[in-house]
Amino acid sequence: MTTSKKTLVLGASTNESRYSNMAVKRLLQHGHEVAAIGAKGGEIEGTAIQIGQPAFAALDTVTLYLNPTNQQAYYDYILGLHPKRIIFNPGTENPELEELATKNNIEVTEACTLVLLSTGQY
Repeated sequence: MTTSKKTLVLGASTNESRYSNMAVKRLLQHGHEVAAIGAKGGEIEGTAIQIGQPAFAALDTVTLYLNPTNQQAYYDYILGLHPKRIIFNPGTENPELEELATKNNIEVTEACTLVLLSTGQY
């Protein structure tokens, strides 16, 4: 069994066709503790979607489901959470944030969270 990695899904949605929604569900299925932030509140399988920039402690991973333009408002917030890594899912790649993360000793991964989970690489 893998160790649980507390993960923040940034860009979470209650819309079941969205990849962020699938990611929350799959992370939970794999035994990871999940926090979620989205534009609208709601819930995904018991996980509340929070709005704004709430504080979280001991985050392992931030997985992004926001396009680079929408990420800008979260730069300081993400860096301030001090995650071990940030996953840039397809369509969220952002050289500016990737450089900031690297300078702050945060691992940067351009990959699909769903693929990483399904292949045991998460």
